[in-house]
Amino acid sequence: MTEKPRVALFVTCLVDLFRPSVGFASVKLLEDAGCTVEVPRLQSCCGQPAYNSGDRKSAQAVARTVLSAFAGFDYVVAPSGSCTGMIKVHYPALFADDAATATRARELAGRTYELISFLVDVMKVERVSARYDGVATYHDACSGLRELGVKAQPRQLLASVEGLTVKEMRDCEVCCGFGGTFAIKYGDISDKIVGEKTDNIRASGADTLLAGDMGCLLNMAGKLERAGDPTKVRHVAEVLAGITGPALGEPGDGA
Repeated sequence: MTEKPRVALFVTCLVDLFRPSVGFASVKLLEDAGCTVEVPRLQSCCGQPAYNSGDRKSAQAVARTVLSAFAGFDYVVAPSGSCTGMIKVHYPALFADDAATATRARELAGRTYELISFLVDVMKVERVSARYDGVATYHDACSGLRELGVKAQPRQLLASVEGLTVKEMRDCEVCCGFGGTFAIKYGDISDKIVGEKTDNIRASGADTLLAGDMGCLLNMAGKLERAGDPTKVRHVAEVLAGITGPALGEPGDGA
């Protein structure tokens, strides 16, 4: 009998602070796929805010904590394309002037995956046992799509959810306007971008918006809520795991 892969869940800051149900959904999906899941207590932020702001020293300090926290696991999995992209794509370059740490960073990058990509591409999950009665549209978050190639995987698993119909929105691959610190530095531009995104969500005819990154989801949920739009906003892992309490922005959503 093959030993179960030992997977460390990188919860991410936004899941921890705003949507813990995504973490529980991730654990369920990973365990259903045959993994042994652990959540290292030492984990913290991936360092992306500092990195995106040009604070290389702080980003390196945070990254070293991550390198230590996730040493020794077969895989590291995160329900976020942006956090995964930071570890998998940017950590090795972050330590370009430190050969020993760069080697550790490359080793960690090689076993780090975005959640849905890991389920489909590594664990070869073809379907899930979940039900969601509704019509959903899917937003392809920038980091997951462009840095990690996450596109078909969530749609493949969503197609197996009983009761769910997926309708593609126009420009589903276009940025939602969040971009981490971009939304703070360039608020007017960010608002214009997310306004166009929410117009496309409404035009799709879906009653639920799904995506794989909490930053994007919070940004779009906020815009929809301010406009009085009833569209439910959920992380894709919640629907795939059948863990669907209140949607983002609804009373009792955990935020």
